Amino acid sequence: MPIYLFKHPKKEKYKEAFFHMDEEKILEIDGVKWQRVYHSPNLNTEAPINPWDNNDFVNKTKNKKGTIGDMMDASAELSAKRADQNGGVDPVKQKYFKDYAKKRNGTKHHLDKKTIDTKNFKIDF
Repeated sequence: MPIYLFKHPKKEKYKEAFFHMDEEKILEIDGVKWQRVYHSPNLNTEAPINPWDNNDFVNKTKNKKGTIGDMMDASAELSAKRADQNGGVDPVKQKYFKDYAKKRNGTKHHLDKKTIDTKNFKIDF
């Protein structure tokens, strides 16, 4: 049963009342008809994503509209949260870099490198 809010017509007094959906929403106490207060409901159905749970990220983002860039930004935010909680190092990211290098005979991921050195240029991060 939903809760409805009513205000006394002369005093600054409010009351909550339960009504069935099909009932008429009129509140009368001691011959005084209270005025119904209309307001928009404040319902938040979205909880923050747990940065340590991969399934939580997938389930909460699968039906969202947005771009791949938005997903990458959300992923980067969760990585930063994990790093904050783990002394500045994101263990999920480090495991990914380790697995990446293992699959590619020791070649590091470009984000895992501190410098990129080719015959034409050198970039230090």
